[in-house]
Amino acid sequence: MAQARRTSKTSQPGLEALLASKSMVIVCGSGGTGKTTVAASLGAVAATRLGARVLVLTVDPARRLATALGLGAEGLGSLAGREVQVDLGEGAQADAITRPGELWMAMLDTKAGWDELIRRHAPDAATRDKVLANPLYQNITGRFVHSHDYLAMEQLHELHTSGRYDLVIIDTPPSRNALDLLDAPARMKDFFGSRLLRWITVPYRSRLFTAASKPFYQVADRVLGSRFLQDIAEFFVLFQTMEDGFVARANEVERLLVNPSTGFVVVTTLETAPAHEAKFLAGELQRRSMNLGAIVLNRTLPVGFRAPAAAKAARALRATADDTATVAALTAQAASIAPVAATEADVRSVLVEVSERFGDLSILASREAERRADLESLGTLTVTAPSLARDINDLDSLLELGTHLVAGP
Repeated sequence: MAQARRTSKTSQPGLEALLASKSMVIVCGSGGTGKTTVAASLGAVAATRLGARVLVLTVDPARRLATALGLGAEGLGSLAGREVQVDLGEGAQADAITRPGELWMAMLDTKAGWDELIRRHAPDAATRDKVLANPLYQNITGRFVHSHDYLAMEQLHELHTSGRYDLVIIDTPPSRNALDLLDAPARMKDFFGSRLLRWITVPYRSRLFTAASKPFYQVADRVLGSRFLQDIAEFFVLFQTMEDGFVARANEVERLLVNPSTGFVVVTTLETAPAHEAKFLAGELQRRSMNLGAIVLNRTLPVGFRAPAAAKAARALRATADDTATVAALTAQAASIAPVAATEADVRSVLVEVSERFGDLSILASREAERRADLESLGTLTVTAPSLARDINDLDSLLELGTHLVAGP
């Protein structure tokens, strides 16, 4: 890490220490849990509090990162395949420990990524040009062995080795797809030794077709077009010439994922399905010997909802709704404040609704506590973030969320 990273206060517990000690943080979790927002918030915190040069890279096709950083819809087009700097402003840097940090963001560009891979791994210029000119190249690469996932891992490796950033934060697709992303290097290696690849390419490598295969290809050419199978086979024959480079890079990426400099953060809410998914994902990461740095419990209910005194107050409020004198006094007080006078029936309805709603939230908070204990049993750092009173759509709100995240376990 850069000097700014080494001189920061890394001894304190919590997510700030994790950000200070890692060069890669991979954020994953179920969809709808605020994973993208948490990734952006961690990036903002690392830039402003640690003075780090940070890139937040989104792999999630939902493309919510620009909105979370306040760029809006107009900022989406500028992200694909580019690294765009976010203006932190003077106020956001007021608490920086060392030098002012930098926050950058980018979104994976599948087409440009594949073109770059071909240029890097092609054994010569002629092979490179033939692959890029192949009529089916764009269609095949768009569907080929989860190419989006593999490209994300390639870009992660490239960013790690470039040294351009102190910290790279990866915002992944929803959790089961996140496992596809982590498995992408192994799938690429498996593909080069697959029976499918041999089946496609062997007939076109040989001058002699077997008696059984030649009629099949002749019929296929008549049905699909005279060049269809030939174009596919030509692409994969050329692709096989790059096997050594692809396999070597896949091995390097797999080593990077288990490297101590790489940490994983699982984001979840404490609803039943996301919490169950988070436990599954956390277990998978541990099983794969990947560094599970923290579990973020997002949009949690305040602990006050489970306080006995608060429950007692809610019951008293409900009883107040049946007290005619108290309801009349509250109605008169409300009439002196509100521009539109409320009736006693209105006030009584509000008292009943508030007390009963509190009871519902108290039950939800108790269930959340049970699911939190279940996730804490995994033995990793667990931090909570409440639902904020405003939407998270600018840097200030991201830093407000970040304050809760780095407050400690």
